[in-house]
Amino acid sequence: MSKKILLALGTILILSVFSFAQTVTQTTTTTKKEVVQNPDGTWSVIEYPVNKEVVVQLNPGGSFKGTGTAHIIRSADGTAVNLDLSGMPADVNKMYVYAVNPSGTASLLGPLDVVNGVANQSFSTPLNQFMLVLSPLGEMNTFDTGTNYSYVSALPAGYAVVPRAVTSTDGTKQTASSAAMSSAYDVPMLNVPSFGDKTTEIRINFKGDLAGLKGKAYIDKGKGGVHQVKMRFDDMNQAPKGKKFVLWASSPDGTYVKLGQVINSGNREESEIRSETSLKDFGLFVTVEEKDVNQPTSTVYSVFGSGD
Repeated sequence: MSKKILLALGTILILSVFSFAQTVTQTTTTTKKEVVQNPDGTWSVIEYPVNKEVVVQLNPGGSFKGTGTAHIIRSADGTAVNLDLSGMPADVNKMYVYAVNPSGTASLLGPLDVVNGVANQSFSTPLNQFMLVLSPLGEMNTFDTGTNYSYVSALPAGYAVVPRAVTSTDGTKQTASSAAMSSAYDVPMLNVPSFGDKTTEIRINFKGDLAGLKGKAYIDKGKGGVHQVKMRFDDMNQAPKGKKFVLWASSPDGTYVKLGQVINSGNREESEIRSETSLKDFGLFVTVEEKDVNQPTSTVYSVFGSGD
């Protein structure tokens, strides 16, 4: 074979490899874009623990000047938000404080008065999963890329972000409302305020792939409104192996709180989840997940009912 032919074949091979590399690079880039929640990195919704102060840094947006922190404490009566800001422009005299829940809905906590670039004020919210947004806008319904804001809360060290509830059928991002979230799982409230001082036992009926698995939940109305929840699984050998069984509390507003999970290793017949919640009333349900999640995704689930 002549040197010219070999040289031509080598050139074709190099061009083919280069073209393939370009295709792989473009495909990888597209995949990354699909999984980004907020491209500008401003999504920081977390679940706040009960009776523990969490200090959250407030990051200024765009060219806005100033520094700030929020001291957040969740209790049985709700969540307290204490703001401490300084170094803001002298012409700023008022902002509005919002709590943004996992669906992206913004709830107004109230106006914030600013004097000589400084503001110290306290607010409260019934939410336990949210991020903070301070904006010059007095009417803000949702938060997303492009929203006009002065500060947004940063993700505190040691906490996992609660993914935004989105539905995507064509690659575009759509915010799911609280009503849409709650309709995904029909979970009745247990009417916890009617429970007595003794431990209340509630049974669950598993169906479909989980038929044969038995479960019970035990609820104790704790002091200060923090309820203790214990769930016990029996006959785990009847359930799929290697799956994560996750217990969720569903609040009246349609948001979900993860109470805990167990993994069916196949080596034991019984498993138990112990947790607590400050929700005044809630429903309980179980999903079977393939991996760790912060929001329920499984279509296989069973719901606790007071009449079960």
